[in-house]
Amino acid sequence: MNTFLVPIDFSETSKNAARFAAHLSEQVHNANIILYNVFDTIEAGSDGSPLSSDDDARKAIMELALSSVQKELQTITDSKISCVAEESNDFVGSLEGYVRHNGVQLVIMGITGATRLGQIFMGSNTLKVVNRKFAPVVIVPPDAIFKGMKNVMFITDFKDVDTTIPIAAIKEILNLVRPDLHIVNVDSEHYVELTEEYKAQRDKLHKMVQEFNPEYYFIRMYDFMDAINQFVVDKNIDMILTVPKNHFFLSNLFKTTHTSKLAYHSHVPIAAIHA
Repeated sequence: MNTFLVPIDFSETSKNAARFAAHLSEQVHNANIILYNVFDTIEAGSDGSPLSSDDDARKAIMELALSSVQKELQTITDSKISCVAEESNDFVGSLEGYVRHNGVQLVIMGITGATRLGQIFMGSNTLKVVNRKFAPVVIVPPDAIFKGMKNVMFITDFKDVDTTIPIAAIKEILNLVRPDLHIVNVDSEHYVELTEEYKAQRDKLHKMVQEFNPEYYFIRMYDFMDAINQFVVDKNIDMILTVPKNHFFLSNLFKTTHTSKLAYHSHVPIAAIHA
C-alpha cells in the first residue's frame, strides 16, 4: 500500500496540501492517506491535579476537526483516509516516530501558513522535517493546484552520483505516477562544452533511471533560480525532485521577490529526498 501522511494544523495551507494528496492518490494504485495532527501537551494544574479528562476532550475535538477535513477529501478521492491526533510538545519528533512505525512512503505538507505566525510555524517545521531525513517530503506551496503529474523535473549537480543520489527513493516516487522525467543541471561555469567528468556522471545516472526514458538538459545560466523558473514554465513542470544539501537551497526555491515574474514557487510542489 502507498501511504501518504499529511500534517494538519487546520490552516488553509495544510488543508491545501491535503487536497493535493487526495488528488495525487487518485493517480496512484492502492493509496492510503493519513491526516495527522499534533496538539500541545498541557501541564498538570498548579495543585498537581491530573488533566487526563481535559486531554481526552481536546483529543476528541481534534479528531472531530480532522474528520471534517476527511469528509472534504472524500469528495475528491475514493482512497482510504484515516485521522490521527497525538498529544505532544514535539511535533517533528512525534511525526518521525509515527512515520517510522507505520510504513509511510511520503510526507506531504505545506510550506507557509495563512498568517504570519502560520508562516513561521509551518515553514520552520517543514524544513525541520526535511532536515531529519526520515522520509521523502513533498512540499506543497500555498497556491498549488493539482493538475496531474505528467512532467517531473529532477535537479542534479552531476557530482558523485553513485553516492549522492538516493536512487531507490527517487524510483519509488517516480513509480507512483510514471511521469515524463526531465533531468536538469544548471551550471554557470561550463559555457563552452561539458567536461568529460560531467559526461561520465551523466552516463552513470542514466543507467540508474533509464527505465523512465529521461531527457537531459544542461543549462548555462549565471542565475540558478532564473534558470529553474524558466524551465518550469517552458516544460509545464508539475513537480520538482531535489536532493537538498542544506536549508538555504530550499529557502531560495520558495523565496518570493517583487521582481520575479515567473514565480513558479507559487504553484509547483517540490519533493525533497535525502541521500
